[in-house]
Amino acid sequence: MSHKILMLPGDHIGPDIVAEADRLLRCLAADFGLQAELEYANLGGCAVDAEGAPFPESTRALAQAADAMLLGAVGGPEWDAIERDKRPERGLLAIREAQGLFANLRPAILFPELADASSLRAEVVAGLDILIVRELTGGIYFGQPRGIRTRDDGVREGFNTLVYGADEIERIGHAAFAAASRRQGRLCSVDKANVLESSELWREVMSDLAAQYPHVELSHLYVDNAAMQLVRAPKQFDVMVTGNLFGDVLSDCAAMLTGSIGMLPSASLDANGRGLYEPVHGSAPDISGQDRANPLATLLSVAMMLRYSLNESALADRVEHAVQAVLGQGLRSADLAANGVTPVGTRAMGDAVIAALRAQTD
Repeated sequence: MSHKILMLPGDHIGPDIVAEADRLLRCLAADFGLQAELEYANLGGCAVDAEGAPFPESTRALAQAADAMLLGAVGGPEWDAIERDKRPERGLLAIREAQGLFANLRPAILFPELADASSLRAEVVAGLDILIVRELTGGIYFGQPRGIRTRDDGVREGFNTLVYGADEIERIGHAAFAAASRRQGRLCSVDKANVLESSELWREVMSDLAAQYPHVELSHLYVDNAAMQLVRAPKQFDVMVTGNLFGDVLSDCAAMLTGSIGMLPSASLDANGRGLYEPVHGSAPDISGQDRANPLATLLSVAMMLRYSLNESALADRVEHAVQAVLGQGLRSADLAANGVTPVGTRAMGDAVIAALRAQTD
C-alpha cells in the first residue's frame, strides 16, 4: 500500500529543508522499498501570495486525503503588516485545528556527538532524552473571546481567553500517559494551578487519569519551576505534558539543551495517528536561499513520520542512525559549527545523510 504524503514547504528556508526531505524520501523509496506518493501544496505566507489565504481550500482538501504531512516553516517579516487573519501563522493554527492535531510530540534528544554544543555543561546534558507532549488545539491560542479593543477611558487593550475543557485535558493526558508507558514510566504534568483556574482543573484531571496507569509515576510542577528545572537538571525528566502556551515555551527551552533548535523534530497527531511533522525552528528569513539552513530537524521529522503515521519503524531507525553517523563524521551545519569548524551547507548535509543511509547494512 502506498503512503500519500503532503509536502508543505512554506516560507523562507522551508523550501530548502523540505527539498532535502524530498530527496531522503525518494532514496527510501528507491533503495529501501518505501511506497510513497508525494504531493505539494501551499501553507503560510506563500499561500497568501499565491492563493489569498494562509490555509487555502486546495491545501485543506489535499491535507484531508493525506496519510501524513511534512511542513518546512511559515512566516516572515514581509507578512507582518497584513490583516491578522491572513498572517502565515494563522494558516498553521488553522491546519492543526482542521485536522484535529491535538497532540504535539517534541522530543529533546542530545546526540552524544553534540554534547559540547549544548548551552549547558556536557555532564549535565549527556544522555538527555526528554519527550514534551503539548496540547495543541486548545488553550489561549484558540480561546474566545480574543482581540484588541478600546476601553471607555480611551486606552487600547489586548485580550485573550485561556480555557480548557475536561475532555481536552483527558485526551492529551491519555496520549502522554501512553507515551510514558512506552518509555521510562515517568510523567511530569506542568501547570500553574496556584493562580489559574484552568490549571487547577488540568491538575485535577491529570491526577484522576493516573489511576488508569498505575505503572506510570505522575508528578506535578508549576511552569516556572519546570523551566528552572529544565536548565538545572534536565535529565530528571522522562515525559512532560502541558498546555498549548506552556508547551510552546518549554519545548523551545528544551531545544537549546540539545545544541541547536535546528536539531529538534516534532509530530502533531490526531486521534488516529495521522500527523503533521515539522522542525521546531522557524523560517529564518535571514538565511533563506543561502544554503545555510540545518536540514537535520526536518530529516528527523521524516523519521518521526515514518514511525508514528506510516508504520515504518525500521526505516525510521535507519534515518536516525544515518543522522547520527553524519554527526559522528564531524559534519556540522552553521548553527552547530564551533570555532575552527567549517560548516557544511544544507544540500551537502542532505547528501551526507543520504550517503550514510545507503551505507547501512542489515
